[in-house]
Amino acid sequence: MEPVVNWNPREVSIWLDKKGHSKYSRILTEDHCIDGRALLLINEADLKSPPISINVLGDIKRLMLDIRQLKVENRQTLLQLGFDPISLLTKPVCSAHVYGTQFRPDPFNFYDDIHMNHGSDVTATSSHSSEFEEERRLKPEIWKALIAMGYLFTVTWITAFVMVIVHDRVPDMKKYPPLPDIFLDNVPYIPWAFHMCELTGTVLCFVWLAVLVFHKHRFILLRRFFALSGTVFLLRCITMIITSLSVPGTHLECTPRKKPAYLDDGNFLGEMVYKMQQAYVIWRGAGMSIQGVRTCGDYMFSGHTVALTMLNFSSLNTLHVTYICYIRSVGS
Repeated sequence: MEPVVNWNPREVSIWLDKKGHSKYSRILTEDHCIDGRALLLINEADLKSPPISINVLGDIKRLMLDIRQLKVENRQTLLQLGFDPISLLTKPVCSAHVYGTQFRPDPFNFYDDIHMNHGSDVTATSSHSSEFEEERRLKPEIWKALIAMGYLFTVTWITAFVMVIVHDRVPDMKKYPPLPDIFLDNVPYIPWAFHMCELTGTVLCFVWLAVLVFHKHRFILLRRFFALSGTVFLLRCITMIITSLSVPGTHLECTPRKKPAYLDDGNFLGEMVYKMQQAYVIWRGAGMSIQGVRTCGDYMFSGHTVALTMLNFSSLNTLHVTYICYIRSVGS
């Protein structure tokens, strides 16, 4: 016998007649062109609502009972032909696992279907099954978070060291005056604005930590945050090395650091140790002026902007998405 997914409307009509549903054969097969695949996707709501609108409850229940039985009988055939029994879309059948989780070969379990509510259908079953499989796929994988954390830790050290190098390469303000800027040249200097920026970042950091404490998938969020932040700061290091700009304003006093006397003889190893010490000061204070860090260099790639952007996306946006998901779950 031809597989049910290959049935044309005429073969569906024959099956309906055989099962005693001949009075609905015309409306299903002729008016609405129901073939084998569409027959397997029909649910009880489709039969009750327009355009089919069957008004006899007993007929609806008997027809759905036969359709469900048809799904059970053809489940293995669908798998062998390469169809997903849930969506009836073609899928590879050679793999026993899908995206790391075991494929459930019994989505159309007849007895489970009988115990479902009368309004339940295959679409709801497939939706719940998909959510279940998705939930199982989200594994913490702490080792990935640790690798990403090590990556960010290494990049922050590189960033601090590059900032030491850039500080010593700041162009002379007398020879290279600040670049013209429409906004900065017309807005009065606000001494506390930079500190306020850093305080805002600190508050966002605490919000982000609170999100991680209470979030279900905290390790997934962590590894993504570490990976993205590390990559962005690594790109920032490249721009700082390539391009050295003049000091952004006359209110800043930026001159290369005075090296200790023991470095005047060209001691390379001692100079590297000195730069590493300066880099540690920057790294320990997270590059923030409120931590006592003082660096110069008009960076094209602002570290404060990067930190604020990453913390905003990671904390506030995560809270926003979580709130939306909660509202939808309550509403449903």
